[in-house]
Amino acid sequence: MKISSTPLPGVFVIDLEPIGDDRGYFARFWCSRELDEEGLAFPVAQINTSYSATAGTVRGLHYQHAPHEERKIIACTSGRVFDVAVDARPDSPTYLQWFGTELSARNNRLLYVPEGFAHGYQTLEEDTRLLYLVSEFYAPDAEDGIRHDDPAIGIDWPHEVTALSRKDQQWPLLAQPPRGTS
Repeated sequence: MKISSTPLPGVFVIDLEPIGDDRGYFARFWCSRELDEEGLAFPVAQINTSYSATAGTVRGLHYQHAPHEERKIIACTSGRVFDVAVDARPDSPTYLQWFGTELSARNNRLLYVPEGFAHGYQTLEEDTRLLYLVSEFYAPDAEDGIRHDDPAIGIDWPHEVTALSRKDQQWPLLAQPPRGTS
């Protein structure tokens, strides 16, 4: 596993390091020792999967409030997605900043999303599946979200949005925070 930092402190890209032969390859998806060396290991409470039939589908941006904040490791097991983490911690110097990367079944890349960050993605191909390792159980009363098109964040989604859940359409817009001084 190759673990790389991103511009958002706490968010990491994990590139699997496949060992291949004429049959295909083998790679470690989870190694608590390597993750623990970086302070990223966590007890897995749930392993979730999602399937999206059409390209352009957006799911998210979701997170849970304390004491049910989640850490996640996300992998794309078929298809391709543009995967995004947004800092949802109001006291953070990177509040409402986002990081996005492509995950695919071919590029062997994972995204590590820490507590206090919202997570979402857009499918770039039909028949796309994701696998999530999650540190906390789903707690409906702690669930929250940010609109995918909130101008306070300004995510540059790669494609037109073709499908979005009613719940994700109804998250309220955030107020535009001050961005420096003039």
